[in-house]
Amino acid sequence: QVRLVESGGGLVQAGGSLRLSCVSQGSNLGLNPMAWYRQAPGKERELVAESRTDSAPRYGDFAQDRFYIGRGTPARNTVYLQMYNLKPEDTAVYYCNGRWSTHSFWGQGTQVTVSS
Repeated sequence: QVRLVESGGGLVQAGGSLRLSCVSQGSNLGLNPMAWYRQAPGKERELVAESRTDSAPRYGDFAQDRFYIGRGTPARNTVYLQMYNLKPEDTAVYYCNGRWSTHSFWGQGTQVTVSS
């Protein structure tokens, strides 16, 4: 059973930084891709960044040049999201996602709140 656990969310002032981490617990399955999504109140869930082992990462337009995704240790099932220059509009619940074959796994989410 794959269980994705996020950490690192919190409250930060505009212009600040946060680093989110996601670890797969309960399984050694290699997850590819691994990604971060976010969902703000009243809005649809959207892709923040995606990491694939065989290609360059891709980002949502709003994340370009501010957010960076990378694999942790072990790389097969951990991922982090480094966020810089956070804005109030980045306030949302951030979810980790990992895929194995046709299966898609989600974490429980971590709240990021950016104050102005």
